[in-house]
Amino acid sequence: MVAAMALSGTIGWFVVTSGQPPVDVVFFRCLFGGAALLGTLALRRGWQPMRRAEWGWLALGGVTLILNWLCLFSAYAYSGISVSTVVYHTQPFFLLLLAALFQREAIAPGRLAWLVLAFGGVMLITGIEHGGAGRGMLAGVGLAMLAALLYAITTMATRRLKGIPAGQIAGLQMVLGVLMLSPLAHPAVASFDGRTWGALLALGLVHTGVMYTLLYGAFQRLNVLSIATLSFVYPLVAIVIDVLVFGVVLTALQLAGMAMILLAVVGNQLGWAPWQRRRAGD
Repeated sequence: MVAAMALSGTIGWFVVTSGQPPVDVVFFRCLFGGAALLGTLALRRGWQPMRRAEWGWLALGGVTLILNWLCLFSAYAYSGISVSTVVYHTQPFFLLLLAALFQREAIAPGRLAWLVLAFGGVMLITGIEHGGAGRGMLAGVGLAMLAALLYAITTMATRRLKGIPAGQIAGLQMVLGVLMLSPLAHPAVASFDGRTWGALLALGLVHTGVMYTLLYGAFQRLNVLSIATLSFVYPLVAIVIDVLVFGVVLTALQLAGMAMILLAVVGNQLGWAPWQRRRAGD
């Protein structure tokens, strides 16, 4: 999960570098990623037969995954990457709500507090407290929130596919994405240069072929709270990329936000609850 989220932190960089509309970016991501995933699966002879119900969950997760990408990549143009990323990371709260509603998974108050702390850290890192509601901000925030909800549904659907190889799940969902977007994508391939092809290939082969194998494997092994908390590694890595690649200078508040996220991740994984009073005799 940590490795998958670290790769996720570089996605925005490659999306912007490609210079292409969100529909075309997602189409090529599905095309290249699906070929890599299913090709690897075929070489390993890892295909597993699926029941009708599993096909249904896979399709639901695939549709919501593709729509999630479209919404998030579109949000960048309206509210910027920083604000969009912060809003998108409300998805752990959607995930917890869905789990409580449909799977009757209890939410421990102590672990929920770690999630709140992590979200506060994300807000400090991106500097949202200094921003304002500029032109298009409402549209961007709405798209990012919709992307968060869709991603939470994808996560819940994937957790229903026990015993199915991660590459098979993600590969078939990429095929679904190609079919969904073929009528909508109109890439000007003749104008693509090496930079554009490199970004699109990376998004398909690395950020999909490699990352979703790791991500779906984690979904099948971790509980909802662990998935939700570890997802905050994504914005942390995105900020590190900004510093190393784009020379962004971090403020004291942003450094504090990084510390909050790391503390929240460790606290959740180890089950710390320092705010709870110990009972007499414990």
